[in-house]
Amino acid sequence: MRILVWVFRALLFFTLFAFALNNQQQANVRWFFGVEWHAPMVIVVLVVFAAGCALGVLAMVPSWWRHKREVRRLSPLPSPAPPPTTRQEPTPSELLPEHPPREGL
Repeated sequence: MRILVWVFRALLFFTLFAFALNNQQQANVRWFFGVEWHAPMVIVVLVVFAAGCALGVLAMVPSWWRHKREVRRLSPLPSPAPPPTTRQEPTPSELLPEHPPREGL
C-alpha cells in the first residue's frame, strides 16, 4: 500500500511539474483602477490555488470552534484523583477473573 501511495505522489508531482513547464508564458492579471500584474501563468495559478485553500480553511474555522465548544460542553469534568492508600499486595483470589473461562469454544 505504501508503494502505491508513493507512486501516486510521484505521478502527481510529475504532472504538476509538466504543467509548470508548459505554462511559462507571461500572464496579465488586471485588477481594479488600471492596476496590472505580470507573472508567469504557473505562478498565477499557484497563488490562486493557495488563496482558495486559505479561504476554505478560514471558512471552516467558525464550524471548528462551534464543534470544539460543543464537545467541551458535553464532556464530563475530570474527576479528582482518589487519595493514595496504603494497600498490601493483592491476594491470589483478587487476581483471578470474576467468572471462570467457558470451555468448549
